[in-house]
Amino acid sequence: MRARIWLLLAGALLGAACGGTEPEGSAPPPASTEARPAIAVPAAPAGTPKVVLLGDSLTAGLGLPTDESYPAVLQRRLARDGYPHVIVNAGVSGDTSAGGLRRMDWSIDADAAILIVALGGNDGLRGLAPAQLKANLAAIIEDGQRRGLTVILAGMEAPPNFGADYTTAFRQVYRDLAREYDVRLIPFLLDRVGGVAELNQPDGIHPNAEGAVILAETVWRALEPVLEESKSTP
Repeated sequence: MRARIWLLLAGALLGAACGGTEPEGSAPPPASTEARPAIAVPAAPAGTPKVVLLGDSLTAGLGLPTDESYPAVLQRRLARDGYPHVIVNAGVSGDTSAGGLRRMDWSIDADAAILIVALGGNDGLRGLAPAQLKANLAAIIEDGQRRGLTVILAGMEAPPNFGADYTTAFRQVYRDLAREYDVRLIPFLLDRVGGVAELNQPDGIHPNAEGAVILAETVWRALEPVLEESKSTP
């Protein structure tokens, strides 16, 4: 099933749908005014805790109206369940783990409380060495924890065309990081959505509105316990 998912992903996630052209191993280009979170942060009083979603086009909600992306669905869930937190959608189409690391300073402000890292799909499509993926994600996690944030890590899968050893090593990166840094792990961000035609847009990659609801549910299962823990933390 996951092989089928990546046969679909390989045709779109790295191409026009995600737009990135940065070769791995090179210095990333400077952040531009176009590389900004897909959703404006809702107005909220100073001190309102924020949940930052650092990701690529899957998080940015490419191809969907703003209010149908999975971060927007999460925002409604937070409001419905009485949590004061505000979602910051720091998803940028085409982004890699290196790009996400570069964006940390302007993606996170003083009110950030939780960081959800949802990166790696484009790294896998480019065949980035798992060791480098791990180094980039580790640096993001360390930066987040140094800022006092609770970090949640969302896993991705590598395409099968690089071989079984690469696929296994890529998957293991997320499990190892979750254990080494004691962070909550979402094993696969696209669980129950990837490769399911009726839950994706015509490109076969990016979730449609129904698929985005399922992504939000997947993320919520990891996020809700963190929110509950924060209630009992002075």
